[in-house]
Amino acid sequence: MNTEQKKHHFTIPVFIPMEACPFQCIFCDQDRISGRTTIPEPVEVNSIIQRHLATIPEKGSDIEVGFFGGTFTGLSPEKQKVYLEAVLPFTESGRIAGIRLSTRPDFISSRILELLGRYPVRTIELGAQSMDDEVLRKSGRGHTSSQTREASALILAAGFSLGLQMMVGLPGDTEEKAVNTAKRIIESGASETRIYPVIVIKGTPLEKLFREGKYLPLELDEAIQITKDVVRVFDESNVKIIRIGLHPSEGLLNRKEYIAGPFHVSFRELVMTALWTDRFRKILEEKQGESIGIRVNPADLNPAIGYYGKNRKLLEKHFRSVKFLPDPEIKEKKFHADRH
Repeated sequence: MNTEQKKHHFTIPVFIPMEACPFQCIFCDQDRISGRTTIPEPVEVNSIIQRHLATIPEKGSDIEVGFFGGTFTGLSPEKQKVYLEAVLPFTESGRIAGIRLSTRPDFISSRILELLGRYPVRTIELGAQSMDDEVLRKSGRGHTSSQTREASALILAAGFSLGLQMMVGLPGDTEEKAVNTAKRIIESGASETRIYPVIVIKGTPLEKLFREGKYLPLELDEAIQITKDVVRVFDESNVKIIRIGLHPSEGLLNRKEYIAGPFHVSFRELVMTALWTDRFRKILEEKQGESIGIRVNPADLNPAIGYYGKNRKLLEKHFRSVKFLPDPEIKEKKFHADRH
């Protein structure tokens, strides 16, 4: 019997917004999206890590440092080294397990990967955003889907784990294209992904298109529906979904930087609720009036009940009483209904 305790994963984020990125994607203003307006000097990385470590238990934790927000591999090799070396004292002591970083597909090469391989970099995340070339062109990404596939192959061949990020609701995007992007991400060998609905942010080229009536963002319900279908594709292939929805920065929460689009602080919970609503469709079509107990894996208890109890309330319209019960014997994303 395996008694090894499952470790809790933590990522200590170090944001370098817009650093080294030569493109202005029409949706992007990393300063506003991340809530960070200053770029930390490499010497500041140590204090950022120390501050986060003070809040994370030493035992049972798998901790990474993540360089996010910009195009890390677009930095000069010298600056990349300085940032990476700032983490080394923590990896050498065993407190930090490794490093992850985000970058663009067209900023990956064998030379770059050889440099990263000298350091404890475990995962490289690429901002694929879409695997449809028309969507990429209309979004001003500056790279093609084939470059994403080529970069992915290089990363995997070099022994790194691969993450591919995607967006829903980009100019020219459709539900079919979004689902196809998820399938292409899986085919590219990604073990994890992030899914972001497009939000119109103040000061971006997308705001101009929106004001001119040339871009219409998704409604919240549309974004939930499309993202739900995308999540289902990833779940079927066991691709880990690290995040669904934008980080709720102060500028988005107080609406000072928000212009339009499907922003919701609980976007992930809304998507998970919708997925569980679909799973309950069959029993909602069956005989009504009985009392019902729904057993789910403990990890699924809250999303099964639903955001603000949405799924519980839906079931209560069909059954005399409804109980949700955690059962570790039930596989995740499955349920068993006991009628009484």
